[in-house]
Amino acid sequence: MPIKTIEYKNGKLKIIDQRKLPCKLVYRNLSSVNDIKGAIKTLAVRGAPAIGVAAAYGVYIGIDNLRIKGKKIFFRKLNVLIRHIETARPTAINLFWALERMRKVAVKNREKPISAIKRLLFNEAGKIQREDEIMCEKIGRFGARLINDKDRILTHCNAGALATAGSGTALSAIYAAKKQGKKIKVYADETRPLLQGARLTTWELMREGIDVTLICDSMAATLMKKAMIDKIIVGADRIAANGDFANKIGTYNLALLSMVHKIPFYCFAPSSSFDFSIKNGESIPIEQRDPDEVRKIKDFFCAPKKVKVYNPAFDVTPHELVTAFITEKGVFRKPYMRSLKSLKGSKS
Repeated sequence: MPIKTIEYKNGKLKIIDQRKLPCKLVYRNLSSVNDIKGAIKTLAVRGAPAIGVAAAYGVYIGIDNLRIKGKKIFFRKLNVLIRHIETARPTAINLFWALERMRKVAVKNREKPISAIKRLLFNEAGKIQREDEIMCEKIGRFGARLINDKDRILTHCNAGALATAGSGTALSAIYAAKKQGKKIKVYADETRPLLQGARLTTWELMREGIDVTLICDSMAATLMKKAMIDKIIVGADRIAANGDFANKIGTYNLALLSMVHKIPFYCFAPSSSFDFSIKNGESIPIEQRDPDEVRKIKDFFCAPKKVKVYNPAFDVTPHELVTAFITEKGVFRKPYMRSLKSLKGSKS
C-alpha cells in the first residue's frame, strides 16, 4: 500500500517532510497558514495534486484560526488568505484550482453564518482530498492498460504517492500493473538539482517492492540507444489547451530523446492539472528557484559560491512529442485540441 503523504488530523495538517527523505521519514504537523505556505514553497510538500490538497486545508486552517464577527471582514480576510497562499509557487495549476474552489464555496454560501461557512470550507478541503485519492486509483487503472509484462520504464522526478493524496499519477499505473501480476523494471532519473528521482521515487518504489534502478539524468540517452527502455512516463504541473505541458526540468529532454528513439512518451495528470485558459505552453509561468539549489548538493557546495546560476524548476514539453495523456477520465490521444475538449467541461 503506497504511503500516506498528507492527512488532516486534530486541527492540523500532517505531512511527510519530503526534504528529509530518504535518510529520515519525518512527519510534520502544520497548524497555521504560514506553516502550510512555507511547506509548499520549500518542497516539504510537493507534487501538483498534493499542493492543491495542502492549499485547500491551508485556507480552512487559516480562516478557522481567526475569530471574526463581521461578514465583511471575514470575506476580506479570506481573500487576503487565498492571495497569500497563491504566492507559494507559480507553476502548479492545482494550487490555484483548489484555492478557487474554496473561494467559490464561501461566496456561494455568503448568506450563512460564519461558523457554517467554516464548516463548508472544511468539507470542501476534505472533498478535494478524497477526489484526489479516487483520481489516483482511476489513473492507475487506465495507465496499467498501457503497461506490458516485463516492460522497462523510465520516469523522471516523482509522480507517485508522495506527490498526491493517493497512490500517485504516473507511478499509480506501475502499482496497478504490479497488482495485475506484471513484472516491471523501472529506471529513475536522479532529477537534478533537487534529486526528487533519487531521493523520493527510488525510496517509494523500493517500499512497494518494485524493481528500480537509479540513473544520472545524463544516462537516459544511452539506455534508449541500447534498447533498454520500452516507454517513458512522467507527471505534469500544468497542461495547456493544446497539450503542451510543464513538468520538472529535464522532462523536455526525455521527450526529445523518445522521439529520436521511437519510444512511447506518456504524461499522467488529473483533469485539474489542465489549464484551458491558456492556448499553449508559452503562457505557462515557470518558477525560478534559489541558485544555491544548483550550487549545492544538500549542505555542500559543488560549485563556486558566486557562480551565476540559471535555475528554472520546470520546462515545457510540446504536445507533438506526447504519445498520450492519461487522466482519471481516460486516455487521450492526438489531436489534443479536439480530444481534450471533453475535459474542459468536467473540471470542478
